[in-house]
Amino acid sequence: MARLSFEKKRVPGPVAHPAAVPVRVYGAGGASVGGAAVVAAPGEEIQQAVLNHLQRLAISLGTPIRATIQDDRAGCVVPLEVSADGSSRVTGKAVRVARPEAPEFLRTPRGEFGPAPVMGAAVPGSAVASAAPVADVPAPVVDVPAPVVVAPAPVVGAPRPLSAAPAPAPAPRVSEPTTGWPTESVPATTATPTPPRGFDAVAEEVLGDGPVTETVEGAELLTEPMTRINEAVRAGRIEDAAELVERTVEEAVTVLGADHAEVLHLRELAAYIAYLAGEPVRACRLSLDLARLRRTARDADAAYGNVQSAATAWRAVRDPEEGLRLGRDLIDLWADLAAEPGPAADDPHPLESARARMLRLTDRASRAERTAEHGAA
Repeated sequence: MARLSFEKKRVPGPVAHPAAVPVRVYGAGGASVGGAAVVAAPGEEIQQAVLNHLQRLAISLGTPIRATIQDDRAGCVVPLEVSADGSSRVTGKAVRVARPEAPEFLRTPRGEFGPAPVMGAAVPGSAVASAAPVADVPAPVVDVPAPVVVAPAPVVGAPRPLSAAPAPAPAPRVSEPTTGWPTESVPATTATPTPPRGFDAVAEEVLGDGPVTETVEGAELLTEPMTRINEAVRAGRIEDAAELVERTVEEAVTVLGADHAEVLHLRELAAYIAYLAGEPVRACRLSLDLARLRRTARDADAAYGNVQSAATAWRAVRDPEEGLRLGRDLIDLWADLAAEPGPAADDPHPLESARARMLRLTDRASRAERTAEHGAA
């Protein structure tokens, strides 16, 4: 079988290394990474949630991620580096800082519910850096009052002579801040890791050294073009990758058929590249179409992976009206999958998070409509 034809191969350009990502840990359940909210799952430490998020960024970029972590719980700033293999290390000394007041969007007025925060902004400076899924709402911070120190009761005994000088106070003990972050290279996840799904799985394939195809026909037909696509993504040439994958999908459909496993695999890659190119609406729609095809074929695991890709792209859609349209399709399909045996039924929390975002989008759309009406009047 003849291989697909393409124009002359370009020389990959240099990979851009991002600056340190700002991270702030507000409390036991809420943090932000590069302006995007991160929340701990039930039973998960917020430190672990932050490390996992940074690891996904490192996988997407193909380079270790440096982060400056301001941990309000420990009252210190920690420079940290997280690699794509999950290892992490502190790259400098922790600096003690005064504990700041929680930001306005995390403070809830007493006796009433505060306004729902709008979160989910991408990491600035790179479309690639936002490839990891981001939760929308940080958990509230609970300020624990400082403990009251009670002086010990005096010991009954012989009185001290009046002429005796008071005992000198012990010198203050200076110690390094206790951060709780890793001080040497350790795995970011100690529990059994969850298999990567969605765009995380696609990113690992793009950055890995394994086979780029799934079938014998694909190996003969698609190895060369898919290798070039992956090289373009790794080099940060997203526009080139988008052109290559679009042309490859068209020619593969002609030769193999629209429902062939290799064509579906290519379309997953096309959705991921659209997301990296800053086209979340297109990436969401491509992923939803794939999820429907996989569900029809009774491949619940692959369908759920495509749903997670769609959810990741959907969270990057900033227009509330467009977000509501896509969200209805996403949640309807997601709920159908969750009602059937499979990973979607075993993982209900992300679906509830998506439903909560729909409520916030509805509120934003209503406020935008009222503002427009007021301006027209």
